[in-house]
Amino acid sequence: MKQTAFITGATSGIGKATAEIFAKNNIRLILCGRRSERLMELQEELTKLTEVTTLQFDVRDRYDVADQIANLPKDFQQIDILINNAGNAHGLSAIQDGNIDDWDAMLDINVKGLLYVSRAIIPQMTTRNSGFIVNIGSIAGKEVYPNGNVYCASKHAVNALNKAMRIDLNKHNIRVSGIHPGAVETEFSEVRFKGDTQKAAKVYTGYKALQAEDIADIIHFVITRPYHVNIEDLVVYPTAQASPTIMNKH
Repeated sequence: MKQTAFITGATSGIGKATAEIFAKNNIRLILCGRRSERLMELQEELTKLTEVTTLQFDVRDRYDVADQIANLPKDFQQIDILINNAGNAHGLSAIQDGNIDDWDAMLDINVKGLLYVSRAIIPQMTTRNSGFIVNIGSIAGKEVYPNGNVYCASKHAVNALNKAMRIDLNKHNIRVSGIHPGAVETEFSEVRFKGDTQKAAKVYTGYKALQAEDIADIIHFVITRPYHVNIEDLVVYPTAQASPTIMNKH
């Protein structure tokens, strides 16, 4: 039976790469994001491979999230796989210099947005006693690094929620997995540095960073294990990276 996957943050980076590998493997897709033009382009591209629908919303809007998920087209209403991928980092400053709007954005998207989407989808999984949730965390959820304060706090929350979901949903036969990447070359640093492409580029120079496709390939591997197998927590670094702050650059 064909599975349906719901992917947040699907218009770029890891989310887009995951949508592409899922489509190639005949998984029906619900693609979510804020940028309607990108959603339309991705839908047009992937419809050649599988059935695709899109939802345009900001995960911070709890009412829009709930309403749009409740009104999915009939063929997309049963969600078998949830990829909680939407996330962001804003700024890189000491806590005493932090921008409160940046703090709100990180906590609202990385933590509350994940909760809003999960709350709208998990009840149908518990009713069926089946489903798979993959939460995309970060090494920032495992270790705190200088000037990472609130971003690290938000990803530590994702790590805790991943564990809590696994405990709460265990009796419902639902698999829950957390994947925590190190440096991945996506729009991540461009967002963190407020569009400063020069600063963003420096993050990925002097070594080979992970690519979005690397993480997407791992996500696909995780969700295609036999149902009795749950890869529950996975940290992924590029070879050049030993910790959040130790990088072998040339």
